[in-house]
Amino acid sequence: MPTPSILVATWDNGLFSVTGKMVRQELTDQSVRSLVADGHGRVLAIVGGHSLCRRSPDGEWTEIAKSEFELSCCVPIGNVVFVGTDDAHILRVDPNGAQQCLTGFDAVAGRDRWYAGAAIIDGKLMGPPLGIRSMAATCDGAVLLANVHVGGVPRSTDSGLTWRPTIDIDSDVHQVCAHPARPDIVIAAAAAGLCISRDAGATWTIEQQGLHAHYCSAVAFGRNDIFVAASTDHFATQGAVYRRPIDSNGPLQPLGGGMPKWIDGIADTNCIATRDSMVTVIDQSGRLYVSHDDGATWSFPFDRLTVPSGLVIC
Repeated sequence: MPTPSILVATWDNGLFSVTGKMVRQELTDQSVRSLVADGHGRVLAIVGGHSLCRRSPDGEWTEIAKSEFELSCCVPIGNVVFVGTDDAHILRVDPNGAQQCLTGFDAVAGRDRWYAGAAIIDGKLMGPPLGIRSMAATCDGAVLLANVHVGGVPRSTDSGLTWRPTIDIDSDVHQVCAHPARPDIVIAAAAAGLCISRDAGATWTIEQQGLHAHYCSAVAFGRNDIFVAASTDHFATQGAVYRRPIDSNGPLQPLGGGMPKWIDGIADTNCIATRDSMVTVIDQSGRLYVSHDDGATWSFPFDRLTVPSGLVIC
């Protein structure tokens, strides 16, 4: 069986492909974000802010579509790719590259109350634009979810034609993630805690038990567990990663097995990735943590892979 590769996207230094002890850089000096596997051994990504691209298993990149919009994230459903933008719109990209702006998303109830997250840092107002931070689709393709920052998680059950709001806007969601095999289960990382839905994102509960702080920034499903990153705030100098069985109601537990109690800064949106028994985490310093046994034990093969924007295992 081939050794899986870990792809580490960065905000301004391309992408690093990590296979065993080998590291190869691709798309040097470019912004790469929103890595997502397409289910056919390939990976989708937003490159340079305006291009939706696909990476083949042998590392060749192809542009699928280019947009005048600043693109932020994407999710495939079959041969169609839904793409979020930094100004809170969603595009549908067909297999031939044709694009359509989903006007139904622009009309979702409560849109007039969305706002951009911000904080005062060294006397300056800083923060991301109001936009689509992450997207997810249930494994049966029946439900499409868009994480607006800050605007909750609008939900569509008709391939993006119409949308309904879910979860309180002020929960401040940073990532939404659908289970790869169970269409009813969806999770989200939010400033209010770990959000869990057992009806495909229609309703949510927020859980905090076991966390040292409630600000959650990244989530992922392992084979049996939920993994979630938490910190005091987005600019925290340290964070921690927790786990809990998917079907449990007990408290979240910090990772052990050699994972340090504190990581360097937060693990941001899309910075936890899983595939089969493999789990990976990357913190804001670019230190990569890898487990090959469902998170029971950890190694740290690489450090300082510049400022990461996301991970995927392929």
